[in-house]
Amino acid sequence: MIFRKGELFNGPGGFALGAKMASVEVNGQTYTVQHEWSNDYSQEACETYIANICPDKPESVYHGDIRQFKDLKNLGEIDAFIYGFPCNDFSLVGEKKGFDGDFGPLYTYGIRVLEHYRPQWFIAENVGGLQSANEGRAFIKILTDMTNAGYRITPHLYNFADYGVPQSRQRILIVGYRNDLNMEFKVPAPTHGPGRENPYKTAYEAIMYPPIPEDADNHDMPVHHERVKKFLSYIPEGQNAWYEGIPEELRLNVKGAKMSQIYRRLDKNAPSYTVTGSGGGGTHMYHWSEDRALSNRERARLQTFPDHFNFKGKKEKVRQQVGMAVPPEGAKAIVEAVLKTYAGVKYDSIRPKWDIDQLLNQQTMELVTV
Repeated sequence: MIFRKGELFNGPGGFALGAKMASVEVNGQTYTVQHEWSNDYSQEACETYIANICPDKPESVYHGDIRQFKDLKNLGEIDAFIYGFPCNDFSLVGEKKGFDGDFGPLYTYGIRVLEHYRPQWFIAENVGGLQSANEGRAFIKILTDMTNAGYRITPHLYNFADYGVPQSRQRILIVGYRNDLNMEFKVPAPTHGPGRENPYKTAYEAIMYPPIPEDADNHDMPVHHERVKKFLSYIPEGQNAWYEGIPEELRLNVKGAKMSQIYRRLDKNAPSYTVTGSGGGGTHMYHWSEDRALSNRERARLQTFPDHFNFKGKKEKVRQQVGMAVPPEGAKAIVEAVLKTYAGVKYDSIRPKWDIDQLLNQQTMELVTV
């Protein structure tokens, strides 16, 4: 059985690649996911998506601001829907405007897709900060709208390191099945970490095995000023710009809050910290022993993109795409659980972080009280 997939805010194609890799076979029937159409406002992300996900169907990727898109109801029938609605206004880093920002309300376009196309299942993705945006009201509103669109949903806060991604990356995923299917998604049990079948995958393993070819795409080495290289030389593995062993004359003159990821070296024996897509000096992620930032290909390795996955655009646009993407291997684990649920295949699971019925009932009671 092939699920035709629509996607909004497709980015470079991390979730799409994971869905493409996912496959479940039971009783002689194979369940897979196939790209049908997608949209993103970034020209470079669309070019990357086309080149790696659907080179034979470039016309199926629509570039443009979804707020100006007039053909949302004429894209073609789908059975599955994935959307990582923009997280800028929900991120824990920044102003955290929630629904009051430019990007917060964009989730509603996904609701329109659910109401119009009625896909059998969907997956929505956003940053962990979504749960606290607008004092928690944004999260409840989004869950309520998804439920009212006719879906039984399961929200959970995932750390992709628990599923074999060499990176500590927490994201909220909301999985929903259409009500008439009478299905409920179970959060797949973590497969990696202390006390589990496999240890965490480390940054060293991801970047060094196998070695990245020098001529690999997106593997341009960063160029630093001598002062930056000297500054980095005093920072041990796993430490950051605030390490006390840095000579006084080289230290950063920063007042107030000191972000832990500024000039932070990787710990080669642990998953990396979160790969990000933006930020100024000191936010580019730093090698555990070499006095330099990582290349985009090394960051892509931490995100589990294969080396043949070619990101389009200039270096900063590539960095943005890599940092904003969903790790394909993490996406694959979730999509395969979705397919197993649909196929009636049991798998190890854990309780979700939130009980959806309790959340929505609590919200109803609060509204009545007010």
